[in-house]
Amino acid sequence: MDQRKTGIMKALARQWQLQSMVVPGIIWMFIFCYIPMLWLVIAFMDYSIAKPMLESPFVGLKHFEDFATDDRFWRSIRNTLGMSSIKLLLGFPIPILFALLLNEIRSLRFKRTVQTISYLPHFVAWTIFGGIALNWLGEGGVVNQLLMATGLQDREILYISDPKYFWWITYFTDTLKETGWSAIIYIAAIAGIDPELYEAAELDGAGRWQRMWHITVQSIRPTIAILFILAIAGILGSNFEQIFMLKNNMNMKMAESLDLYIYNMGLVSGRHSFSTAVLFARSIVALGLLLLANYSSKKLANESIF
Repeated sequence: MDQRKTGIMKALARQWQLQSMVVPGIIWMFIFCYIPMLWLVIAFMDYSIAKPMLESPFVGLKHFEDFATDDRFWRSIRNTLGMSSIKLLLGFPIPILFALLLNEIRSLRFKRTVQTISYLPHFVAWTIFGGIALNWLGEGGVVNQLLMATGLQDREILYISDPKYFWWITYFTDTLKETGWSAIIYIAAIAGIDPELYEAAELDGAGRWQRMWHITVQSIRPTIAILFILAIAGILGSNFEQIFMLKNNMNMKMAESLDLYIYNMGLVSGRHSFSTAVLFARSIVALGLLLLANYSSKKLANESIF
């Protein structure tokens, strides 16, 4: 054990320039992620912003009981699970498929061009991208014009105002914006595969699709498993900026996610203790989902985070 510690210390001493690059990230995480956790105690208090936190009366599990009997809370749970399930089942494989197909492109210049174009939407803020999406989905927008030109619909539809389309709108806009960026980690994992494996498989008569499945996919399976576990843990979360930009009074019954519910209760209605209780409960459930997904992945696929 002492030799191991000595080896770690020597490695840190040799790489102090590289190791020091993570210090700003650690400081940021400590300030914005760990210090705010001290305020979770207000979930058990009747907190008022007008007086010090410690002077607020202790109410126990009152706020937890309140949101558990709130129909609007359960509606937000339904909406969150609905949107997250669509993104998980239909959206999670898309960056993997994109990375696999991109790896098969032989022209390096064309591959870099496609990568660059696919990354660009990620760097566009949802305030801008959401506005573009609203324009596309509006009456006279490109979506209506395209569907009418191809005969798939005979009249213009204001998609963003119809609640039944909202979950699918969030899925398609999120996929369009984030596929290229989400594929980066898979592309990096594929880049680390030994080229000799492909050469040996080709000599054995394996075709391109066989090499893709038996070498590429199997080599990046640990990466896929880890990201899938994290996606399961975050299923009660949602892209708040996306929902906030696309919601309106007409689609609210299908648009109010758990994050938006917390925002409305905490900042809009001023029920800080109530919204903190909801956030606290969600974090506990997310931890449980993480442990369950990690255990299941370890048992079924022999891949896990810890």
